[in-house]
Amino acid sequence: MTPRRILLLASAALLPQMAQAQQRGIRTAPRAPLLIPGKTTLFQRVIMRPGATLHAQPTAPQGQPIAGFTVAHVYARRDGWIEIGREADGQVQGWVREDRAIDWRHTMVGAFTNPAGRERTMFLRDADSLRGLLASPSMTQDAVALRAAAGQPGSPVLALEPETFIDIQRNFYLLPILEAETIQRRDGTQMRALEVISAPAELRQAPTQADPSRLRDFRGGIVFVIDSTVSMQPYIDRTREAIRRIVGRIGDSAVRDNFRFGMVAYRADISARPQLEYVTRLVAAPDLSQPPAAILPAIESVQAATVSTEQFDEDAIAGLRVAIDQVDWSQFGGRYVVLITDAGALDATDPKSQTRLGIPEIKALAEARGVALFAIHLQTPEGRSNHAGARAQYTELTRYGAAGSLYFPVPGGSPQAFEQVVNGLTNALFRQVADTVGRPVGGVEPVRTPAAERMAQQVEIVATAMRLAYLGREGGTTAPDVVRSFTTDRDLRDPTLAALDVRVLLTRNQLSDLSQALTRILDAGLAGRTDPRSFFGQLRAAFAATARDPARLGNLARVGQALGEYLDGLPYQSQVMELTEQEWLAMGAAAQRELINGIEAKLRLYQEFAARPDLWVTLDGRPGGEAFFPVPLEALP
Repeated sequence: MTPRRILLLASAALLPQMAQAQQRGIRTAPRAPLLIPGKTTLFQRVIMRPGATLHAQPTAPQGQPIAGFTVAHVYARRDGWIEIGREADGQVQGWVREDRAIDWRHTMVGAFTNPAGRERTMFLRDADSLRGLLASPSMTQDAVALRAAAGQPGSPVLALEPETFIDIQRNFYLLPILEAETIQRRDGTQMRALEVISAPAELRQAPTQADPSRLRDFRGGIVFVIDSTVSMQPYIDRTREAIRRIVGRIGDSAVRDNFRFGMVAYRADISARPQLEYVTRLVAAPDLSQPPAAILPAIESVQAATVSTEQFDEDAIAGLRVAIDQVDWSQFGGRYVVLITDAGALDATDPKSQTRLGIPEIKALAEARGVALFAIHLQTPEGRSNHAGARAQYTELTRYGAAGSLYFPVPGGSPQAFEQVVNGLTNALFRQVADTVGRPVGGVEPVRTPAAERMAQQVEIVATAMRLAYLGREGGTTAPDVVRSFTTDRDLRDPTLAALDVRVLLTRNQLSDLSQALTRILDAGLAGRTDPRSFFGQLRAAFAATARDPARLGNLARVGQALGEYLDGLPYQSQVMELTEQEWLAMGAAAQRELINGIEAKLRLYQEFAARPDLWVTLDGRPGGEAFFPVPLEALP
């Protein structure tokens, strides 16, 4: 026996036979699905086991097959049978045996992280095997032995993660999480034990492994997001020169069609200083329809501002957002954005911020687009007091899986030292694209220093991740065909690395309700700035005025009671959900402001999610179906 191969399982919401059954007279009057016991807004959902059949009535002898891993709502339960419908719109399709369905209480799903730099996730047969592995002092060695024995008779390993990357935002698949438990190892590491079912979201014929020859068409795009304030002219000039060098090396070589540059310039708010001219400017987008040298005239126009900004921090996040949103990244397999600045970024609370997004929010948007963020930080003497804050921001901004933080400081900030860093990074990224397509180009400067060697190693991990993502998209890679199994969200070799992101599928209505609830919490927090003791009173009044059942919130004891039931019991450390009135008062003014600022940043992120229709999915891929957004747990309040 071999480990289960990568196989796509049908999960169109229900087979056409359901519609035929409906036409044969099954009742279609509007009805509501059953609620989950103890809930007032959450409907019961089930996932069909392979081999389930749909019947017109309970015990009816003739049934039509239903695709395995179909998701359906439950409208009735009777004598070991359940009546199901695709949506919550009252349209029912028929009855299935209760033992052929699995209850799915939380719409939690797993999303594979890019496997570059970590081990492939294993799916084990039973919970005891997983718990024993996670508790073992020799977990890493035990995992190696289990992986080596996968496919042998008696192996507890049912399946392995695909070798190439499955991007859930581009090729949606269902990896429903039935149960999640946090386990703390003796060394203090926390790992989630997950019970999962695998179910790709649409029927698609796909090879079990992507054809590496497709890498011939791999293309890389680098967009420089450069601070163009008054102090930056020497660095703008050297960035231009780095681009010119690569464009010159491409020339008429075979790799000329596989690599392009772009540039975004940014400054700061212009309301008080119109002489700054702009907050952001898309100088040039990487354009495969034009020759590589077409960018050169555009970047010649970039000059540093002639007046200084109001404060030292600039609106770097606004510049990053332009690079993420206004570039057509779908044409590139390698997606790289390089921030160049001598200052920190305006945070989400700054009234001069154009986007009102923070570092976690812009990072989440980049991840959704599959873009890797790099930062070159010029630590000039003039910004000495700003260095620590900017370092913390950009270290967090550029974290990228096993590659670590793609943050490259330039101590002293001299133009000559910067030139070495920007040339080294540009050469390393270009070399990776050329090597990926099998068309290396001569004249690229070799790695010479330990710092350059470390940079090249990090770029190699990022480039590997980009290749795996590209092959996954091109090859239609899907989730393993696991019926029911157990796995963990962390890499077993290095538990500091995430192997699976846990996400919760929120409908448009749920995301809207969550945004409205957070708006009320934000308003109550702002209204209570002069008297923090009024915060919970403001909350009770605000939610009682809009709740269907005001009495339920009359004794509001914790903030989570005012949020949606779909957040209850999720396996994450919430900043807001468990907050009580006593804890709020004990926090102090500074911590209260930080919490309110965090809520405000989350609200803006949800607005960004809502505004991106290409990132929303339906469970069956059909138009008109209920749309969901796979929200990472870390993005919840």
